[in-house]
Order: sequence, then structure tokens, then C-alpha cells
Amino acid sequence: MADLSTEIAGLHLDSPLIAAAGTAGYGIELASVDRLRGLGAVVTKSITLEARSGNPPMRVTDLESGMLNAVGLANVGLDAFVTDVAMHVRDLPIPAIPSIAGESIGEYEQVAAAMQSMAFVKAVEVNVSCPNTDDGRAYAESPEQLRTLLVDLRRVLKSVAMIVKLPLDFARPSVAADVAIESGADALTLINTVPAMSIDVSTRKSRIGRWSGGASGPGIHPLAVRMVADVYRDLAEPAGVPIIGLGGVMRWQDAAEFILAGASAVGLGTALFVDPRRPRKVLRGLRKWVRRQGCQSIEELVGTAEPS
Repeated sequence: MADLSTEIAGLHLDSPLIAAAGTAGYGIELASVDRLRGLGAVVTKSITLEARSGNPPMRVTDLESGMLNAVGLANVGLDAFVTDVAMHVRDLPIPAIPSIAGESIGEYEQVAAAMQSMAFVKAVEVNVSCPNTDDGRAYAESPEQLRTLLVDLRRVLKSVAMIVKLPLDFARPSVAADVAIESGADALTLINTVPAMSIDVSTRKSRIGRWSGGASGPGIHPLAVRMVADVYRDLAEPAGVPIIGLGGVMRWQDAAEFILAGASAVGLGTALFVDPRRPRKVLRGLRKWVRRQGCQSIEELVGTAEPS
């Protein structure tokens, strides 16, 4: 059988598929549905220093091309995560990658320090690209602030890998990705949801409880593939920094596109809302595809897309 295992930021994953942050709770919730079968790792919802109730409802609505959400980083906060949740995350059957966020560098540092102190945490994902809060993208949109944040977090995360989750950015090369790599990122997640809105034409009001939110699903997939390909060739491949491709993966073909564009692993988000068992189907398709390509390992196909 084709080998679908991969390495991301020092983590060995038996499957290249990862449950994206915010789509599987803390991992425990999805594990109760399908035991996380087909997945190589799960990223928790973003953890902040203080508990957050999130945005008012409605928080999620459908789009013709996917989904619009404005959850607003709702989570139990660091203290409750450490005392009530972490032990269950530790016992998941696959590696768990806590996502961390904050309103200031100091808050990010406190959350990161707590993760550094937990032996089971081998990597964290630094969320600097959430479009569903007023300040969720502040660091990603300021190279100076992003550099300061990541350099400080690199000092805190002494033995924990730092994965940086960045927004859509078509600059060549991507300024945020360049800064992240220079600041010590061990891997990049590309991309987060794309700022978007949807209006109910009868009520003339936003279809979610916030003016705008983040679009995900098939509609953003080609955009994400383009960014992964650009960042891989311009920055990540020369630096030896792996990429987690994320955005609109519903079928194995979508995941294969990310691999060919340069991703070493592939995140699933909206697909898990549609069908929590989707990772198993995607994994089966990838295994057959790798064999048809005449390869023994999926790693042989990373970044091998060519112009027609």
C-alpha cells in the first residue's frame, strides 16, 4: 500500500489529513463521532487567555459555494483548558495541536507558556489571521507586529514547534509568510477563512450576527491552492518549511491539488461540518491516487505540479 504518512514540524502523522482549528472543538467532540479515523492530527479551537463567549447568533450560515462563519474565537479560556480539557486532549488517539490566540503579545505569550509546560504538546498553531473578531488579523497585516510577536513566541516555545496560520495573500513573495519563516516558524498553515459577508435581501440584514465573517468551503479552494503554490516555490521550499494546505477540501482531488502545489499536509474544515466521516473517504482516494502516480509515498508528490 502507498505510504501516506508525513512529517510536519517534527510531528509524525500517519495520515496527511488534519482537522482544522475551530471545526472539531478541542478534538474530543469529533472523536466522539468517528474516533478521528482518517485523520493524522487535530488542531483545537483557538485558546485565549480569558474565556470568550464569541459573537452573537447566527454564527454560521450556508453559502452556495460553502459556508460563512463568525464564531468569534469562543473558547473556555486558558485556565479551564488546563484544568478541565487538556487531559482529554492528551488522550486523543492522534496528535493534538493547540491553536493559540490573544489580544496582545503578552496574552499570546502566557498561553504559549502554558502549552510549553504540557509534555503532550509537541506543536502549537499560532492564529494571527481570524477575520471574525475586530483584532483577529492585526498581526498578520502588520509585518513589524507579526515579527515582534513570533520572535517573542519563539523564545517561549523552547521545545514546542511553532506553526503559523496566515491569511490569503497574493503578494509575491508573501510578506507575512516571509516574516513568519524568518522569525522561526517550523511550519505554515495556509489559509484561514476569507473575509466575506452575506445579506438577507428580505430583511436587508446580515445573515449572521456580525456584519461580516469568514467564508470557507469549495469557493475559496482555488485561491488557497494558488497561495500554497506561490509560498512553496518562493519561500517555503528553499527554507525547508512545510506547509499545511487549508481551504475548501471536500474531495480527495482537492487534497491532491494541495499536495501537488507544495503542501505536506492538508487541513479539512467545512467538510467536517458536512460529514464528520469525510476524512476516511478522502484518505482512500489519496491512497489510490498515489499508486496511480507510480509512487510509493505521498511525500514524493509534494510540490510536483508543473505549468501545462
